[in-house]
Amino acid sequence: MSKNNSNQRKTRQKYSPQFKDQALERAEKDGVPKAAKDLGIPEPMLYSWRAKRKQGGNSLENQKLQQAEMARLRRENERLQEENAFLKKGPRTSRKNPREVRDD
Repeated sequence: MSKNNSNQRKTRQKYSPQFKDQALERAEKDGVPKAAKDLGIPEPMLYSWRAKRKQGGNSLENQKLQQAEMARLRRENERLQEENAFLKKGPRTSRKNPREVRDD
């Protein structure tokens, strides 16, 4: 019988943004083939990271800026949801005099 390769799947390695930035700096200095061999990663991966960086993608600075913007937008969204929920409740008025606002 042949071996079942589905049990021996290779897990996909994830690299930190810092590692990617350092690997790209090394590739610029030493060349992609040498940097890839020294780091033990495939050459196409370095080329892919370099293409993404040129498009303004995965640089560490951009990621930090995007994370800060996302945090700000989440806070703003939460505040607006609270305001919206408060406004949906509407003013509590008396049935006898609709202009009178109750304070209970």
